[in-house]
Amino acid sequence: MTGTLGQPQVNAAHYGYRVVWSAEDGEYFATCLEFPSLSWVAGTRNAAIDGLEALLNDVLEDMRAQGEEVPVPMSERRYSGTFNVRLGEHLHRSLAMHAAEERVSLNQYVSKKLAAG
Repeated sequence: MTGTLGQPQVNAAHYGYRVVWSAEDGEYFATCLEFPSLSWVAGTRNAAIDGLEALLNDVLEDMRAQGEEVPVPMSERRYSGTFNVRLGEHLHRSLAMHAAEERVSLNQYVSKKLAAG
């Protein structure tokens, strides 16, 4: 489905939302990963998400009307599974040594470490 100017029609519910409790405000604080400048504060988690999603729907509608490019939700983006990281020589050596000790490739070792968080 496409919207104005041939842009894909993006559903606001597909974006990445996060809700955290704000002890300072005594309310829930909702944010959107793809739109870091937007937020909504409300007394309940659901109200915070609902308020932010309604605001985002308005923002998306305005962006489309102005011919602006609408960001693709993170959940709908495609990833190759490959990225490059520059390391210092000492860290590179250390990682290679740990990988060798575990008898795995450096790539497997680093992937395992990243997945472990």
